[in-house]
Amino acid sequence: MAEAMDVDVHHFLEDMLANAEDAKSVEMFRKVILCTDPGHDDLTGIKVKEAAVSKLGNLLVEKGDIAGIKQLLLDVRPFFQIIAKSKTAKIVKALFHAVSRSGVSKEDQVVLVEEFINWSREEKRSFLRHRLQTRLGELRFELELYTEALAGVNALLREVRKLDDKSTLVDVHLLESRIYYALKNQSKAKAGLIAARTAAHSIYVAPLTQAEIDMQSGIIGAEEKEYKVAYSYFFEAFEGFNGTGEHREAAEFALKYMLMTKILDESLNDITQILQQKSVLKYRDLITVKAMKDIAAAHKGRDLHRFKEVRTEYASVFDNDPIAEAHLEDMYHSLLERHLLRVIEPYERVEITHLAKLISLDDKTIEAKLSQMILDEKLHGILDQANRCLIVYQEDTRDSLYPDALETLENVHKVIDALFDKCAGKFIKKEEEKDKKEKDEKKDEKGDDSKKADETKAADEKK
Repeated sequence: MAEAMDVDVHHFLEDMLANAEDAKSVEMFRKVILCTDPGHDDLTGIKVKEAAVSKLGNLLVEKGDIAGIKQLLLDVRPFFQIIAKSKTAKIVKALFHAVSRSGVSKEDQVVLVEEFINWSREEKRSFLRHRLQTRLGELRFELELYTEALAGVNALLREVRKLDDKSTLVDVHLLESRIYYALKNQSKAKAGLIAARTAAHSIYVAPLTQAEIDMQSGIIGAEEKEYKVAYSYFFEAFEGFNGTGEHREAAEFALKYMLMTKILDESLNDITQILQQKSVLKYRDLITVKAMKDIAAAHKGRDLHRFKEVRTEYASVFDNDPIAEAHLEDMYHSLLERHLLRVIEPYERVEITHLAKLISLDDKTIEAKLSQMILDEKLHGILDQANRCLIVYQEDTRDSLYPDALETLENVHKVIDALFDKCAGKFIKKEEEKDKKEKDEKKDEKGDDSKKADETKAADEKK
């Protein structure tokens, strides 16, 4: 049994908040949460316990007390029996958000969430269970357990659709889109995103959720090489994350993708204007921004070696970001192709070894890239494997004289046919047939009118 509080419950909230940084605060908050005195389950007592849970969670996160956080998640279960289910979901969400910031490993978080899912299933708290299952899917996605995450998402979608819970449906469809994108299934990733946006249109969506939707929209837009559209989505996502004030890391990612889309779109001059915006000023000195500025400079100068040096220098920025890494790889190959075309331009026949020396790359890389360019019809030529050289063909300049002559002859043919038809009297016969047809139609109309007049007259005589 927990110890009874020796403090007046109606004044405890103010004392607790005032002593939040006290060394004894953790023990004091734990006593408040574990208190089972019926006199402290009134409205004020519930508010005190709710504030105690929040404060204790924050203190444990600051101290990095992982064991204490796990114990807190177990201690609050009795308290959830006396408060509203919606408030329970709100507190649980805040606690797991604190856990994610505390340094607890993703594997331990999965175990904690699964325990809470079982508890919510026993207590028949469907709304809370759906939220926890969504969080479990996010953790599995971060651990790259895509098959398990997708299976859980599909099962959850069936339940949520029956309840028509639009808010949860938005989050689950957004997670589904991310999983399919990671699995390189572009069509299903886009379908999941469209479903999330459709559900979001019918309800109020929190700014953070809207920013996440815009972020995923930008990622898919960039994958489809619609860089202007992707930039606008990344900009909206950046404004959303930056506006919350608590998601600086997500705002940094959005800003990085904004700059990346400008580089991919060859709009390098816009980068300076972006970095001069008021909302971006506090991010200008970040290593991420410096890395993207160096990438832009290397891309502008078409300096392949500097591009590689920047990627190596800022490996910490790009290695843990598969989206940026994929686009940078495409950018590198694009630069390599341009560099090769510029070097090859004065030659009709050149050794592969000589090209490798000029670009300072190994022979195999150059040979593989030349083969790919020839297959993609970006380079007209063949590789002479026997002599280890490239034979470049001059591009055929198509003469338009032959197709123009054919078109002229076809038109002359049509004119001659028309003249022969006129000479043979076909046009006159056609005109006569047309006049006769018009006269017949007029006679039919007059006959119908006279028939109607006779019928009307007969009807009047009968009356």
